[in-house]
Amino acid sequence: MSTLDLIDVTKNYGIVTAIEPLSLSIGDGELVCLLGPSGSGKSTLLRIIGGFETLTAGRVLIDGVDVAFAPPEKRPTAMVFQSHALWQHMTVFENIAFGLKLRGFDKTEIRRKVETGLSLVGLQDYGGRHPAQLSGGQRQRVAIARCLVLEPKILLMDEPFASLDQHLRDRLREEVRQIQKTLGITTVFVTHGQDEAMSVADRIVVMSMGRIEQVGTPGDIYATPATPFVAGFIGDMNMIPVMVSNGHATIGGLRLAASVADGPATLAVRPEDLTLGGLDAAGFGAAQVTRMVNYGSFFKVTALLAGTEWKVQAPKTAAVAQGQSLPLSVGRYQLFRDDRMVFRSDVG
Repeated sequence: MSTLDLIDVTKNYGIVTAIEPLSLSIGDGELVCLLGPSGSGKSTLLRIIGGFETLTAGRVLIDGVDVAFAPPEKRPTAMVFQSHALWQHMTVFENIAFGLKLRGFDKTEIRRKVETGLSLVGLQDYGGRHPAQLSGGQRQRVAIARCLVLEPKILLMDEPFASLDQHLRDRLREEVRQIQKTLGITTVFVTHGQDEAMSVADRIVVMSMGRIEQVGTPGDIYATPATPFVAGFIGDMNMIPVMVSNGHATIGGLRLAASVADGPATLAVRPEDLTLGGLDAAGFGAAQVTRMVNYGSFFKVTALLAGTEWKVQAPKTAAVAQGQSLPLSVGRYQLFRDDRMVFRSDVG
């Protein structure tokens, strides 16, 4: 299996910097998601790894060999694109076999590899069909098989399920994750979907404005976001301006421990770490319930405290009704200042 190391990789378009100098190491057999909004640089970085974009500076090492300026066909990588990129005039078998023919495999070996690839993606009986005869999910499976038969050291996936409906996307990404684990292939997966990254990645690389904001496991990224951007981008998060004075952050009736210097800060607290009607967590203040949405297993509540809206996840059993004024108490929380975390409390 293989490792990938990016060292001081930079990409400029004239005077515009698309990728600030960044370094990242991906271990043997890891599935790493590059996650960020549009324009964050995640797809550009993936294309640099695959050789479809030329970097401005830096190194791209695969198993210690620098391939930064090698063309795509000379790299031990394979890319699954969002658009499938299948040849419509070819059968499924011919699409998958095409790259193997270019590499000089004989017919017997090509047939064996294609049949193995079709089996991996659950399309054993589809070799004779054309792409137009397949569903969107099946076409993407063919695109994945076409990459896998080349036995790349690094598999690259650029938002491969973005064009599929939610149910099919969920199912296919689980299948791909299982294939990736079975083969042990090192994989870099680009997505702007938080749920997708959280569900498949060994580690997530959160990107913004061409730079890396944080690298960590899905659990670490969710529980301990390192910057205000990560806190606001991953999952639901209340980002509330507060004032710190004499070891406490205050807003309205809320008074929370904060062993940082006095001054303004941003309180970050997840909706599930807020309680309406309970006084058993850190601080509390009177909040008015302005909206309730039934999500089946819980209520998403909007409450107004000190002129600020707070999102609260309330259990179905909670005694909460629209228009009520109830104590709002805080469990786990973080404080940010100057674009970094300065305090964290795990109370609750």
